Amino acid sequence: MNNYLYQQLDSVSRMGFLKKEIPGFVAENLNSNFELREYQKETFARFFHCYNGEYEGKEYPLYFLFNMATGSGKTLIMAGLILYLYEKGYRNFLFFVNSTNIIEKTKDNFLNNLSKKYLFSHKIFFNNKHIQIKPVNNFEGIGGEDINICFTTIQKLHTDLHNEKENSLTFEDFKDKKIVLISDEAHHGQVKTKQKALSEKLEKPNWENTVEKVFKQNTGNLLLEFTATMNFLNKNIVEKYKNKIIYKYELKEFRNDGFSKDVELFHTDTDKKERILQAIILSQYREEVATKHEIFLKPVILFKAQKTIAQSEENKKLFHEIIDNLSISAIENIKKKCNVGVLENAFQFFTDNKITNAILVKKLKDSFAKNKTLSVNEEKEKEKYQLLLNKLEYKDNKIRAIFAVQKLNEGWDVLNLFDIVRLYEERQSGWSKLSPTTISEAQLIGRGARYYPFKIKAEDNKFMRKFDKDLNNELRILEELHYHSFNEPRYISEIKTALIKEGMIDEREVEVELKLKDEFKKTKFYNKGLVYANEKKPRGFEQVKKLDDLGVKKKNIIFNVLSGTGKETQVFEEKKEEQKINNKDVKDISLADIEPHIIKNALVKNEFFTFYNLKSKYPKLESINEFIENDLSKFSITFKGDKENLDNLNNENQFLAVLKLLGQIEQEIKSNLTEYIGTDEFQPNLINKIFKTKPIKVKKDSEKLDGQIEFLEDKDWYVFNANYGTSEEKAFVELIDRQIDKLRQNFEKIYLVRNERELKIYNFHDGQAFEPDYLLFLIDKNGKSLTYQLFLEPKGKHLAEGEKWKNEFLEEIKEKYKDKILEFSKEQKYNIIGLPFYNQENENEFKDKLLELVK
Repeated sequence: MNNYLYQQLDSVSRMGFLKKEIPGFVAENLNSNFELREYQKETFARFFHCYNGEYEGKEYPLYFLFNMATGSGKTLIMAGLILYLYEKGYRNFLFFVNSTNIIEKTKDNFLNNLSKKYLFSHKIFFNNKHIQIKPVNNFEGIGGEDINICFTTIQKLHTDLHNEKENSLTFEDFKDKKIVLISDEAHHGQVKTKQKALSEKLEKPNWENTVEKVFKQNTGNLLLEFTATMNFLNKNIVEKYKNKIIYKYELKEFRNDGFSKDVELFHTDTDKKERILQAIILSQYREEVATKHEIFLKPVILFKAQKTIAQSEENKKLFHEIIDNLSISAIENIKKKCNVGVLENAFQFFTDNKITNAILVKKLKDSFAKNKTLSVNEEKEKEKYQLLLNKLEYKDNKIRAIFAVQKLNEGWDVLNLFDIVRLYEERQSGWSKLSPTTISEAQLIGRGARYYPFKIKAEDNKFMRKFDKDLNNELRILEELHYHSFNEPRYISEIKTALIKEGMIDEREVEVELKLKDEFKKTKFYNKGLVYANEKKPRGFEQVKKLDDLGVKKKNIIFNVLSGTGKETQVFEEKKEEQKINNKDVKDISLADIEPHIIKNALVKNEFFTFYNLKSKYPKLESINEFIENDLSKFSITFKGDKENLDNLNNENQFLAVLKLLGQIEQEIKSNLTEYIGTDEFQPNLINKIFKTKPIKVKKDSEKLDGQIEFLEDKDWYVFNANYGTSEEKAFVELIDRQIDKLRQNFEKIYLVRNERELKIYNFHDGQAFEPDYLLFLIDKNGKSLTYQLFLEPKGKHLAEGEKWKNEFLEEIKEKYKDKILEFSKEQKYNIIGLPFYNQENENEFKDKLLELVK
């Protein structure tokens, strides 16, 4: 039974009834550097659905809660909702939260367009009008066309409203204006609901009822609450939010969808000094790996004290002593004792890249010098350094180590935190349940696990983990957060349980090894054989000479010129003669006949038509005048209206018509062109450089965990020890097994290779990446030195339609290469073949096509 609003919306979304289209005025006015993720689009779609539609229990004024994971981009969603509601007529927004440091951070993200974390586009336009975002103290005497945001803490809001003073907010501010109230960290504002006072009459003013009173001043108001940690074990909270929760996207989903770092527990039998040394060595390893791959990264370590500021200051003092006295022998001692895999990898990396212990000591002394550390324990310290903390990822921010007790438990949006070091051994006894301290530590880890965005290949999503299926990749270290602690078994068990509860560790996952068979590694094919793949490259515009070459086909639009005339119609008196209204006339006008200054003004209004942008797609263009004379002059506009207006067209109508035409041209170019293509040429790679033994993670309850190990053990044609695939993929391998005897009639060697994200090929038309599940290599036995390389993809029927482009791509490969032999040498010739999807329902059809192709 769907008790919550979000559960009803889950069902609506699953059935495909949610329109997940983001209006242009929202998408275009958000910072383009923040690409909207699917769950954020889902969030917007749910709000639009509830705001505009009807549902059971809908009440005015509207009140919604967004229960979303730390790091999921709640402030970006707030920004998008502000833009949407502006278009709906709202101009005044009240943002409040429980702490000053979050206010300062949010103001920077909302107002400072020079900040990398600024949420909006550099300029905001609605209907071609520039709109500004203005911070205000109250809503009296403010501009009617701007976005006015009052930033305050819930404490100050409560105090100001109950103790009126000059220039502060009052309850009167909210009576005659529609206000959108935006509450961040909303779990702090539940005083009344949690306590549920016995008598409403005896209830004293508190944060929650103050907000309620403001909210209910006007039925047009909205209250939008955001939190990652609402206590839904409290029955009063459950009852309050039953019909208010728009979306519940918890940390577990966020992590499982690949948007966070993976958490690794690093527990060792070490004292504080050695724990600090291990952490700084690991941090330096991360920086060196990133530098090797041309990724800017300045990894940060958080050193956590147990209870007091004095303990934290003592830790900082010890840290500086360690750095000041750091020696080669100290590094050698850590290396000698080291038996943790990731630290062993670090020292091996240093050796391979000629970073000696002497060089490492020098690097560590420089990276963790006193001026690159920060203490944030006192409230005044935290406020002073809040903007510095908010910009830890910036190149001009040198901070590498932070010392704290509890001050960073909320409102800390840091992406480059990779190590948290617990500099105490004691554990708080929780007896039969987890202790509050352990839960708090797990929540801190969750906040620190925000993903540091980077990409290696053009097609990579820089905001998602890339190496879940390639755990041996040295770049994997950039996707992991390490929590360093003393190796006390009971504590490790507790923190692991707490992290599972938080969703930061998936207890259902098990790591297995996909291992190349020893016999296959001895073969000539593995040691000298090739695998062919194409590449992704930016689409070239060198041949563009006119707009037609960019896919623009439509040469005309219709523009209605409004006359202002109309008619009055009686509903019940049928015989009454209707007033006449002018018939519409039409008039075609070429852009060559419109004044150039009108066209230039329209071009200025559309950022797509800046000379810089046009030049990037139209390299031979020399000027805007040339663009107008040689391209736009060939377009025309059909003006439709009454004859008098058409005979006396004013500049405004011509300007608006040109603007409309430019919008059509822009949409045609965008819809017809993609940024990348896949090359027609396939290039050779050594098999043994692509396919290797590797660990992979599989869900314990997944059908994939049965790797067909016994079945595949004696199959010399299957190169790995297991097949951790779906039931469809297992059925496919069994089909190949049944065809082996027939295939051996024509082929000397047969090798089926499972592709666990090692090899990508790219769609010819848009460069979209495709990782075929299997490659089949068939080596001719007739002395032709010819190897057939087949791309094969088992796909359940329920998935096939959604990935139709892959099937079409495989067909294209077959057609392009059916008569083409790729000759690497006289002894190595390849024929590349793509086969349509395999699924169990079309098994016989697939088998016939396979055998026909390789006769």
